[in-house]
Amino acid sequence: MLDAIIIISFIIAGGGIGFFSVDFLPTSALEQVSNLEGLSTVTGGFGALMGLAIGLVAQTSYRRIERQVRDMPVDMLLSRAVGLVLGLLVANLMLAPIFLLPIPREFAFIKPLAAVLSSVIFAFSGINLADVHGRTLLRLINPNSVESMLMAEGTLKPTTTKILDTSCIIDGRIQDLLATGFLEGQILIPRFVLQELQQVADSSNDQKRVRGRRGLDILNQIQEAFPTRITIHPADYEDVATVDAKLVRLAQDINGMLLTNDYNLNKVASLQKVTVLNINELAQAMRPAYLPGDSLDLKILKQGKEPAQGVGYLNDGTMVVVEEGGALIGDAVTVVVTGALQTSAGRMIFARPEASVMA
Repeated sequence: MLDAIIIISFIIAGGGIGFFSVDFLPTSALEQVSNLEGLSTVTGGFGALMGLAIGLVAQTSYRRIERQVRDMPVDMLLSRAVGLVLGLLVANLMLAPIFLLPIPREFAFIKPLAAVLSSVIFAFSGINLADVHGRTLLRLINPNSVESMLMAEGTLKPTTTKILDTSCIIDGRIQDLLATGFLEGQILIPRFVLQELQQVADSSNDQKRVRGRRGLDILNQIQEAFPTRITIHPADYEDVATVDAKLVRLAQDINGMLLTNDYNLNKVASLQKVTVLNINELAQAMRPAYLPGDSLDLKILKQGKEPAQGVGYLNDGTMVVVEEGGALIGDAVTVVVTGALQTSAGRMIFARPEASVMA
């Protein structure tokens, strides 16, 4: 019923505008028209068709917005509403001095134009602020909630916004990490990171182009899987040249954490007192620690440096050097760990075939 009302309203409005628009034509033009009623009918019909087209677009947009609002979590809906109200309030406070200025009549359009533009800009700014700091706004609204009291006591620490860089998106492990639930809080992707990702996807280099497209695909997947946690933020810094420097600056401005795989960015951000979460370091820390005497199922893939040695790899890429495994290349065998060596390039495990140990 509502859809029909919307479409019929636009048809009536369009038809009326088209029908009565003939009266606003210049007198010289009207004198050349012999049948004004016929012209009004034609313009009215054209206006009705335009109204129908606009009505269909308006009806579709309304239903899409309604569906998004219905699926939106209550806390996000409330925080966005508060952000919208605060943005409009700031816009009206800033407009008060402008409306008191003596503006000549020929420039009278400046006041309503400034009112519309400032309201739109500050409304969107308020909504974006609510997306990033929504939980803080809710705590201000309800200071007596359990969460607010725990925050005041220092028992509960606020969740910090995580900022993704390009390397972390292309890597792809962020998707699995989010799915596990171990990474909490809001995930923010700056617009300049998205632009860098698009430049990589449009690169003339085949390898870079594949990596960039992979990153865009992963970004679309995590947006669909976690729509309430992933935010594309329009923040940018025109006075900062590189993307890495912009990331560090943004993390400092919002007191956020930087999520990256870039070793150099990790070091630079740490020197500037920015908290960095490095997925490579997390993966390194999560590798199982094998002790001498532990058994492994391993496929020996190639020969080692010594003729009697065989080399295989664990699922995480750790190299296993198997003594007396040179004759077992291509076989899947059970080996017993005899030792491990940590190098700058990673970890290396030494082992022997279980059969030779038992013997």
